[in-house]
Amino acid sequence: MTATSRLLTALPVRGVVGARRQAGVLIGLLAPLVFIGAVALDPAHGVAAAAVATVLFGAAGLVALHAMGRYDSAHAGFGAANSVTLIRLALLCLLSVGLIRSEVLATSGLLVFAIAVFALSLDGLDGWLARRLGTATAFGARFDMEVDAALACLLSLVLLVSGRVGPEILLLGVIRYVFVAAGMICPWLKAPLPERFGRKLVCVVQIATLCLLLLPGVPPLAAQGLVIGTAGLLLWSFGRDTLYLARHR
Repeated sequence: MTATSRLLTALPVRGVVGARRQAGVLIGLLAPLVFIGAVALDPAHGVAAAAVATVLFGAAGLVALHAMGRYDSAHAGFGAANSVTLIRLALLCLLSVGLIRSEVLATSGLLVFAIAVFALSLDGLDGWLARRLGTATAFGARFDMEVDAALACLLSLVLLVSGRVGPEILLLGVIRYVFVAAGMICPWLKAPLPERFGRKLVCVVQIATLCLLLLPGVPPLAAQGLVIGTAGLLLWSFGRDTLYLARHR
């Protein structure tokens, strides 16, 4: 057990309040690491961008803590699975430096790629931990899903501002938010969906494609083909879910 794990375990847990306390400690431990990592991405001009990335992480963490109160499933503490998801959120905010300073992808493209791949690799770990430890919660599932969506959106924007790809890359980043917005007009789109492996696989392909496009030297024609192919998979996945919800409303 790591020192961080021992610290989190030692904190008293009383429902959502205890879970929030544990999450707050972890946010406090991760925030300096976000700042240091952001400076490393852009050593020449990175202090201002690093400060923005750190504030973004703090704000996103506070939003997650607030959202936790809507669920009654945090009684067992914040937990290892949610801690991994919070680390993924920290990595996401670290990558926001590439959005603040478009030159980062040209100067530190391999490092950005490595961080994005690490964030993707942790995606399966949080779910596995929740199932393994019997701590799966509605909050954890929603937290994981929102971090996935935010990571895809951020990477697509980073690629767009860097000039690597055209506006079509936004298809890979905003499609879920379009689906959520449609749910405000058609409330039946907010109904629960059955678990489907295909949906999870398409999400992995989506983020993996965005990570691959971060690599320097990807031919423009190949990049466009990857974007179009992945966008087709996303449209199929969301289209299938929409049809399911339409038939069962």
